[in-house]
Amino acid sequence: MGSKITHWALRLWTLGVMFFLLAPLVVIIVYAFNESNIQSFPIHGFSLKWVVAAWHNEEIFAALGLSLKIALLATVISVLLGTTAAFVVDRYRFFGRETVSFIVVLPIALPGVITGIALGSYFEFFDISLSYWTIVIGHVTFCIVIVYNNVIARMRRLPGSLREASMDLGAGPFRTFYRITLPLMSTALLSGALLAFALSFNEVIVTNFTAGAQNTLPLWIFGALRLGQNLPVVNVVVSAVVIVMLALLLLCYWLMTQAGTKQKEHP
Repeated sequence: MGSKITHWALRLWTLGVMFFLLAPLVVIIVYAFNESNIQSFPIHGFSLKWVVAAWHNEEIFAALGLSLKIALLATVISVLLGTTAAFVVDRYRFFGRETVSFIVVLPIALPGVITGIALGSYFEFFDISLSYWTIVIGHVTFCIVIVYNNVIARMRRLPGSLREASMDLGAGPFRTFYRITLPLMSTALLSGALLAFALSFNEVIVTNFTAGAQNTLPLWIFGALRLGQNLPVVNVVVSAVVIVMLALLLLCYWLMTQAGTKQKEHP
């Protein structure tokens, strides 16, 4: 009897947490189609005029383009550096190995404002002008942690016998990595890249270092929130971002499920 009560209590708790997390997103999406520019419930009526207004807003697309370029480049660099660091730490034993792992993971434990201040001081000390590339460097410092943690966790679960068998059959280290290790950790790379992209795309603290007049999408949203008349357009933009991110997460989940199924069918 007690186990059944615990079982249903956990179910209700899980539903409550999901409602707590998802209800605000649903409200934002509903307000994006509100005919009035005043947020009140129930809404006055459904309309697409704010969607049209957002579609014809050049500032939104300029900010979106900058955010995408930064996020994509930061993700690519983070995947390369994070995977390399995870591979070295997992495969080799050397003095300072744990220190390297600690340094790589440290930025995710620090508040974003601390990382931003540290990077700002670094750029100022070496007289580096704030630009697109300084933003990318800032985003890589915390995106690399996501990739590193995902990859090293997967590599530690991989059986070493597969690599040994491959090398016993004549494959070199690079061929073994390409044919054995890389396919087995592909889902970890994919999920790490996806999380790094989402984190970089939505990050604001380091993005504030940009010296140019063009904003990224998060900065545009924060700026537009100060103007009540732009609030419905902000709801449209936020709704679009939420839907796209949700679609990417579902795609990642599907790919990981397919990979798990194939691994069970062909152990």
